[in-house]
This record gives sequence, C-alpha cells and structure tokens, in this order.
Amino acid sequence: MAELGKGVTAGKLALNVQKRLNRAQEKVLQKLGKADETRDSAFEELVANFNKQMTEGSKVQRDLKAYLAAVKAMHEASRRLQDCLADMYEPDWFGKEELDALVEDTDTLWLDYHQNLTDKSLLGLDTYLAQFPEIKARVAKRERKLVDFDSARHHFASLQKGKKKDDAKIAKAEEELGRAQRIFEELNVELQDELPVLWDSRVGVYVGTFQSLAGHQEKFHREMSKVSEPAALHQSDDVSVPNCICVHAAAMAAFFHLVALQKLGPPPSRPPPRLSPSPDPKQQIAALLEDEAAAPDSDSDPTSITQQSLTGSVSCSELFPPSCFPEVCPSVMPGLFFLQSSVTNGADADLPPGFLYKVKAVHEYTATDNDELELKVGDAVLVLAVDNPEEQDDGWLLGVKESHWFLKKDISAKGVFPENFTQKV
Repeated sequence: MAELGKGVTAGKLALNVQKRLNRAQEKVLQKLGKADETRDSAFEELVANFNKQMTEGSKVQRDLKAYLAAVKAMHEASRRLQDCLADMYEPDWFGKEELDALVEDTDTLWLDYHQNLTDKSLLGLDTYLAQFPEIKARVAKRERKLVDFDSARHHFASLQKGKKKDDAKIAKAEEELGRAQRIFEELNVELQDELPVLWDSRVGVYVGTFQSLAGHQEKFHREMSKVSEPAALHQSDDVSVPNCICVHAAAMAAFFHLVALQKLGPPPSRPPPRLSPSPDPKQQIAALLEDEAAAPDSDSDPTSITQQSLTGSVSCSELFPPSCFPEVCPSVMPGLFFLQSSVTNGADADLPPGFLYKVKAVHEYTATDNDELELKVGDAVLVLAVDNPEEQDDGWLLGVKESHWFLKKDISAKGVFPENFTQKV
C-alpha cells in the first residue's frame, strides 16, 4: 500500500477513522442511556481543580504582563518628561549637573526594575504554566482511552451474550478489552499522582511570584527615594509627607527647588533691632527708602530685594502707629502700596483671633529665644496682630503655624519670626 504521508499509511488512517467512529457511537449510546459509562468522581474533582488552576494561572500571567507593559509605559513617559525638563533647564542655572545625574540615575532604575520583574517574576510564572498544555493533552487522552475501554467492554459483553458464540471473535474482543484497560489504567494512575501535586504547587508559585514583585517594588521605590533626596519634599512638624516620590514628581520638585535657590540666594540675615519711629512720617518713609537703596544685604540678590520692594505689602501700623498718626492710614503714598489689614476678633472659627494675613517660609529659621517661632521652608504661618504695636520689633512678625492651628485650635504656640524669611501668600 502506498504511503499517504510521512509515517501515515492507508491502514493507519483507516484505523484512526474507525476508532473515532467507535468513540462517537459509544458516546451517543451513553447519552441515550443504552450503555453505561465508567465514572470516577475523585478524578473528575482533580480535573476540575486542574482547569481552575490553569485559568487562575493564565489570568495572573496576563495581568502581570499588563503590569509590566504599564511599567514600561511609565518609564517611557518619565523619560520624555525628564527630557523636557532637561531641555527647559537653562545651562547656567544652579544645579544643572545634579539634574543631569538625577535624570540618568532614574532612567537606570526604571530599566533595572522592569528587567528584574521580567526575570524574577514573569519567567518563573511562565515556567510554571508551561507544564499545563502537556498535562491537559494527557487528560484529554485519558478521556478518549476511557471511551475506548467502555466500548471494548460493551463489545465483549455483547459477544458473550449473543446466541451464536464465535470463540475467535470473543478471544479477540477480550484481548482488545485487556489492551484498552491497560492503556487507560496507566494514564489514570499517572494523572492521579501528578494532579494533586500540581494543585498543591500553586500556593508556592503564587507566594513566590507576588513576594518577588513586592520585593522589587520596595527596592525600586527605596532606591528612587535615595536618588530623589535632593528634591525630596519637606516634612513639616505636624504633617508628614511620604519620602518616596515618583521620578517625574522628583524631577519637577528638583527643578522648582533648584530654581527657587537660584532666585532666592542664601538665607537673609537676622533683622536689625527695632528702631524708634520718626515723629515725621515723611522723614521716616524717606529714611526707609534711602536705607534700602543704599545698603542692601550683601548676602541677598539685589533683584530679589527690588522685587520684594515692588510686590511686598506694608501695613499702615508698621510705618504709622495709629496712636501718633491715625489720619495717615487710609492714604496711599507714591512708590508704596499700603493695604488696610482686617483683624479678626475670633468670630470665624477657622481663623485665630487677631489674624491679619498668611505668609509662607522661604528660608529656614532656627529660634534663638523662647518667644521665637522656628521655621522650615514651606511652613505656612498665620500672622497675628500684636497687642501693643509699639512693643513689636521692626522686621519681626507674630504668628502661629497654620498646621498647628488647624489641628489644635490653640495659639499658645505662637511666636515671633523675621519677616524677611517669609513671603506673603
């Protein structure tokens, strides 16, 4: 007989077709109730667990791949944002080299994070799931061999019950029954041993996968926070800010932090002692403007001083005590902007008694006396009115930290602080 294909002859093809026909006929008879079906409830439970395990593992694999794709997309977005930041950062700005190092280090961390997740988490899960197709094929083969066994069993029984018994056919049917039973039992025993072990292994695989994922996440954010330490957000006394910052936030924080240092320069000096007010308001204004123009702080940026002079607000009570010149307050002098502050009497529960306005610390200040308020960059302070304005030192303000007030509604922690260390909000 000529071959139909490589390794396939007409005889083998006819045998396979005959087997499929016998199996189809047997299944039809079983569904119609004309032939009994061999059932194994314990093995069916093992197969149900196997299918559930394969479905769950495939879902974990699919979601983990989606997570890795998101990490890669986040890396690309972070890199584009860093490139944009590097392009807009002027070469002569303070901290250009630090920013370039930050961009390079964060890009390396993203690459390592994605590679570690792929090697340690995804590949292990892929290896675990690679065994399922082969076992699934063997389970399907067992089902086919079970049908062959039932068919051979029914054929042998029908020959024995027949009126005309043919010993040769009965012997051949018995031989086929024994062969079908042997093949089925071999597969059945192997699968009954392997499926429970495979079912129990899922716990260790899932634990290892998610522990590895969590470990690499923790390592990535820890290393990222170390790289981003120069740009880490400031932690106030009452409100803590997480030290772990995403790379794009860290880069932007570094940008604004370094630009702020570029503009503000070093911290200003301590304000001078309070001077006695001049009895002539015009002479006092002229003296203040002359001192500011003639003797600027050597540690401060002249442009920032000019900007503060133009944009800063001066209250009437600081230049003109109401007890001496109550009629001057409503006036507006050329070159200066007088803002009439409204003092609260405590009727508003959200503001402390005597509230004037709010300022924000732009430099750190360490208190040297018990009545002084310690400041850190970014602290919001509610400025309060002084009971006796004449006793207030020039260049100093009285206030309480906004975070302390909103948490405790108590102004006992108020203190004085230098005005030039803050900026009005």
